[in-house]
Order: sequence, then C-alpha cells, then structure tokens
Amino acid sequence: MTDPVRTGGCQCGAVRFQVEGPLGDASVCHCRMCQKASGNFYLPLVSVRQARLIWTREVPRRFQSSNHVRRAFCPHCGTPLTYEAPDGMSVTIAAFDDPTDIRPTVQWGTENKLPYVDGVADLPAHATLEDLTAASFIADIVSYQHPDHEVPGWTPRLDEEERETKDHWRPQEQGV
Repeated sequence: MTDPVRTGGCQCGAVRFQVEGPLGDASVCHCRMCQKASGNFYLPLVSVRQARLIWTREVPRRFQSSNHVRRAFCPHCGTPLTYEAPDGMSVTIAAFDDPTDIRPTVQWGTENKLPYVDGVADLPAHATLEDLTAASFIADIVSYQHPDHEVPGWTPRLDEEERETKDHWRPQEQGV
C-alpha cells in the first residue's frame, strides 16, 4: 500500500506544499523556542524525514532559530510551517489540509511545559457561534483563509499596508 499524497499550506494560501511518502513520528514540543516560534503553548510537529516535501506555490521564508535549527514560515501571514534540523525536517501538523489522523505520540521539552496546559481540556467549551453576545461580530465574519484543499489560481488577500508598502520588516507601533 502506498502512502497518500498529503497537501497543506499557510493560512493565507501563498505558501502551499505536498508531502509524498510516509510521515514519521508526530510530537509536541514545549521548549521555549517552539513556544515562541508558534506563539503558543507548544508546537505540534510531524517528521517528513522519509518523505518528499515539495513547495507547490511560494517558497517560505526561513529564520535560523539556533545554531542547529531553522524554521520556515509564510512571509505574508506568518504561519509557522517547518522545523529543520541536521537530522531531518518536520512540518507543523495543523498546516496540513487534513491533520485529523496525525496524532502526536510523544512530548519534548517538558521542562518548559506551561503549568496550565494539562488543564486546558477541563475548561468550559463552547462552539464558535454558541454565544454571539460575547462577540457579535463573529456572526458576520467572512473568511479570507485558504480552504483546506487545493484551489488553482488562489490569490492571497494581503492587508492594505502590505499591498502598499511590501515592507515586512519595518517596526510598527500598534494602537490599542
């Protein structure tokens, strides 16, 4: 039996990829570098060491996060996409169009695991549209996110400032 070809990409759709071949171990990493790279509690990754990763649209931008590791991300929307080390590459699990069967089997960097992470599953849970009084604008949201499948001719929707300046690295003050 051959492994399925899996597709995925960033939130805006500018960077897309496909993976041909078997996925390796899936994990979550709690180290501070992965927390910072993902802007989250931890970073879920799956190894593509034994597979072939092909960038099918734009190539991501890369950041050297340590002397051994670099990370790829979309230069437009910032979605984290890969963790690249001397022993191979891993792809962020949620970047796949269908990540439902990619289950992490191990945790790394647990010395930096945030103390409340294990309790997240016990928090009260609500569907997105369950309580529109909490944020009434949610009912009117029109998503510009790339759908979870290939779309020939997809054009990412850039924000006005990026369209005008194309300057990704200029420091900006954020108003409240």
